[in-house]
Amino acid sequence: VSRGTELWVMLLAGGFLFFFFYLCEVFLRGLFGNSGDILRMPNFLLRFRSCDGNKKIHFGSSEPGDFRVGEDGVVYAERSFQLSAEPTEFVVSAQDKETQQEWQMRVKLTPEPAFTGASEKMGTVDLQQKIEEIIFPWQQYKHSSPLKRQKRDWVIPPINLPENSKGPFPQELVRIRSDRDKSLSLRYSVTGPGADQPPTGIFIINPISGQLSVTKPLDREQIASFHLRAHAVDVNGNQVENPIDIVINVIDMNDNRPEFLHQVWNGTVPEGSKPGTYVMTVTAIDADDPNAQNGMLRYRILSQAPSSPSPNMFTINNETGDIITVAAGLDREKVQQYTLIIQATDMEGNPTYGLSNTATAVIAVTDVNDNPPEFTAMTFYGEVPENRVDVIVANLTVTDKDQPHTPAWNALYRMTGGDPTGRFTILTDPNSNDGLVTVVKPIDFETNRMFVLTVAAENQVPLAKGIQHPPQSTATVSITVIDVNESPYFVPNPKLVRQEEGLMAGSMLTTFTAQDPDRYMQQTSLRYSKLSDPANWLKIDPVNGQITTTAVLDRESIYVQNNMYNATFLASDNGIPPMSGTGTLQIYLLDINDNAPQVHPKEATTCETLQPNAINITAVDPDIDPNAGPFAFELPDTPASIKRNWTIVRISGDHAQLSLRIRFLEAGIYDVPIVITDSGNPHASSTSLLKVKVCQCDLNGDCTDVDRIVGAGLGTGAIIAILLCIIILLILVLMFVVWMKRRDKERQAKQLLIDPEDDVRDNILKYDEEGGGEEDQDYDLSQLQQPDTLEPDAIKPVGIRRLDERPIHAEPQYPVRSAAPHPGDIGDFINEGLKAADNDPTAPPYDSLLVFDYEGSGSTAGSLSSLNSSSSGGEQDYDYLNDWGPRFKKLADMYGGGDD
Repeated sequence: VSRGTELWVMLLAGGFLFFFFYLCEVFLRGLFGNSGDILRMPNFLLRFRSCDGNKKIHFGSSEPGDFRVGEDGVVYAERSFQLSAEPTEFVVSAQDKETQQEWQMRVKLTPEPAFTGASEKMGTVDLQQKIEEIIFPWQQYKHSSPLKRQKRDWVIPPINLPENSKGPFPQELVRIRSDRDKSLSLRYSVTGPGADQPPTGIFIINPISGQLSVTKPLDREQIASFHLRAHAVDVNGNQVENPIDIVINVIDMNDNRPEFLHQVWNGTVPEGSKPGTYVMTVTAIDADDPNAQNGMLRYRILSQAPSSPSPNMFTINNETGDIITVAAGLDREKVQQYTLIIQATDMEGNPTYGLSNTATAVIAVTDVNDNPPEFTAMTFYGEVPENRVDVIVANLTVTDKDQPHTPAWNALYRMTGGDPTGRFTILTDPNSNDGLVTVVKPIDFETNRMFVLTVAAENQVPLAKGIQHPPQSTATVSITVIDVNESPYFVPNPKLVRQEEGLMAGSMLTTFTAQDPDRYMQQTSLRYSKLSDPANWLKIDPVNGQITTTAVLDRESIYVQNNMYNATFLASDNGIPPMSGTGTLQIYLLDINDNAPQVHPKEATTCETLQPNAINITAVDPDIDPNAGPFAFELPDTPASIKRNWTIVRISGDHAQLSLRIRFLEAGIYDVPIVITDSGNPHASSTSLLKVKVCQCDLNGDCTDVDRIVGAGLGTGAIIAILLCIIILLILVLMFVVWMKRRDKERQAKQLLIDPEDDVRDNILKYDEEGGGEEDQDYDLSQLQQPDTLEPDAIKPVGIRRLDERPIHAEPQYPVRSAAPHPGDIGDFINEGLKAADNDPTAPPYDSLLVFDYEGSGSTAGSLSSLNSSSSGGEQDYDYLNDWGPRFKKLADMYGGGDD
């Protein structure tokens, strides 16, 4: 680069820096100069800004009691006052915290309304114009220069608009215009939430003049600020200027009362709490701006009920809502609950301009153990019969002023003396808090006739600090023991007697007596009796308790277990009421050699050949050592074939092995006698028969099936089982035959209900007669209800028939219709029969002659139509009616017998 070019660049850079500092100086002088303008708004007045946003500026006011400047440069009115026609003046100072450079500005406050805005072109706060203009920043290009310079966009200060404005609407805010509107026809528009986005229509703009207006009151609690973008285009829609951002802040108004989170707050505090004890916290919220006075709450207590012992027992932190105690004397026994009315006020608690709301705080005074339990009497009395347990002998009553059914009220009782053996305990009744003195161990009147207990009462929790148990927390319990008739008792019980078995009947065994513990009662001697003797071997003398045998004692009896035989005896007195006691006599029976050994098992199987043919047998002896094994096994000398065919060898003290001596023995069943001798002194022996089944065996030494069946035979149980099976089979066959015969009779009875010759469809039953007149009323009407139940036995025997009855002979059969399924009455039965006849193709047509009854053929009476003839009754001879039997006697008396 040439030296001339470098010099040119340096000059341009220096000129740019000089121009930039000049603009900053002009802006600061305009911002903090001597001329100030006014914006009248509730609370919020105007805002000051530094051209360099990074500097830390401290603001101050010459009238701090009336006006306050926040750290953000916003000026607030500290109080409400009436503006006069004369302007109110005060000075706002700004000081750079780093350089300590200070600026001042005089502010004049007049009643004339104005709106805050900013002149972007001048960089000052223009407060005298009612409608502020926002001019789009311009761009400048120098095409002749190789460098291109673009002016930066202006930072548009926010527009502050109070909420809940009363209008009139639309209310004009600012005017947006471009400096190109002199040469071009422009159209203005705004976009963003509140304009063309939900909620739409809040802000509108005149497309020609660029006038931005609000159409309705705003609510900061719904939307605190709006961010819009302003656009300028020509008539063809081409963008003329870059869009600029417009921020509209909704200034909070004190239009919301504080609201408590709960209308009723519940808290607790222990009684006796010291001043400064935390109780609870109440909280209220305000929908207004929490960073402004509108949302800053303060709490206070309006009232306290009751007001004892002091009307100011509690206080509240006015900022946090914490409730604490400020006075001593909380006593639950006197005042159990306090009710406080709490008020929350915004505007930092200003009673004149702040909005308030109230809530109720209910503080329950919780109980502490500051009252010990006290007995209602110094001495309690009770009595208990001897030998009784789980009996309540006395009720100890106490009083406690603490809250019932709490650990500070629940009483615990303990005995401090008078019961060294632990025969009593004291339980607490959970409902009444009484102490129940209960006997837990039997008491003997002959040993202790009275107890004097010392009892102390205390609570489940320790007493509060500094409180001691009074003398009333200790009492005395006097318990008298009542003598009762006690049961006699045997000594010793049980009593053990050792005796050899085989003791003969009538022998004296022992004496078993009892004692009566009632030393202070006048009673006669005890009486003894037998209560349990399973084998019925013993008897006892009712006066002296001497026990003798009534049968031989046998150790091998089923009633003896482990050599021990038990018998129970009863001793009774004559007291009131009579009492009795039991004693057990245990007889340990010593074994004697009174049983000979026997072979086991009684049956065995072996093969006909020599190998393999060994049979293992065992000797069994009911006696015990030394009268049992080891045993000696041998074969008898007679018959001679036993030792010739068999041999026996002992393999242990209780076991032996029997085998064939010869090479072959024919298959069959053999009784082999075996002599077994025990080791007792003297010895006892017996000859036992072993039934041996010799059979043909296969290669494995097992009997073949044929030989096994032949040799086994049938036992008694098998024969009985076979006979039972045969009897059951015969019974089943007999029952089947009887059932078949009964079924045939029922089928025949059903067929007899239909006349086999005429097959009259509407005739269901054949009655065989037409009745005997009014005197014959003994009819079984049940047949009309269930015709199908007619038994074949009800059919008249062959020998009893009327002369005019149709003879029984073989006749052609019609197809039998299915019977109705047992109709409930005769009407349903006839309807079912009628329906069956209508559907029967073999039935005659409706217009044909139907025969509904058959009265027999060859009647000697002739036609009865002569009864309706014109001839007189005297011309007829009715004497033959007397020959028809007793059924026509009435008719014969009416028409026969002459003129009468």
